Parts: sequence; C-alpha cells; structure tokens
Amino acid sequence: MVPNRNIIRNAAFEAASEIVRQPVKDDVRLISSGMIDSLSVLRLITLIEKKLNVTIPTETLQPEDFDDLDLIVQTVERVAKGR
Repeated sequence: MVPNRNIIRNAAFEAASEIVRQPVKDDVRLISSGMIDSLSVLRLITLIEKKLNVTIPTETLQPEDFDDLDLIVQTVERVAKGR
C-alpha cells in the first residue's frame, strides 16, 4: 500500500531535517546545494524507509531523486507503486 502523500512529505521533512540538523524548507536543494552528500542520501533513504515502513530499492535510483522534498515524495510514491 502506498502511503498518503502528506505522510510521505512529513517523513521526508523529518528525515532530511535530522540529517542537515535544521528544518528543511520545501524549495531547498539538498544534494545539488551540497547540504548532503551521497553517503547522507543513503542515510536519508534508510530513515524514510523506517518512518514509512517501506523498502526503497536503491539500485534503480539516482541521488537526484532525493534532491528536494517534492522529488522525495515522487520517488517514494513511484517505488511504492512498483514502478
């Protein structure tokens, strides 16, 4: 079952904010701005998986899929639907 979009957004916000140690704004670029690196992306994915009880197969994803909150929501929705 695909989590609700608001639940995904809240989980993404909490996970990203935990990693950067400050609240993350909607339009902030996490990776392309240098706020988080590729290793932090893996930590971000792990945190989101735990918060949402989903599995995100990293082998088919790119770091850019996690560059901002909207992209994270879209990516989680896509993988949760099996696409």
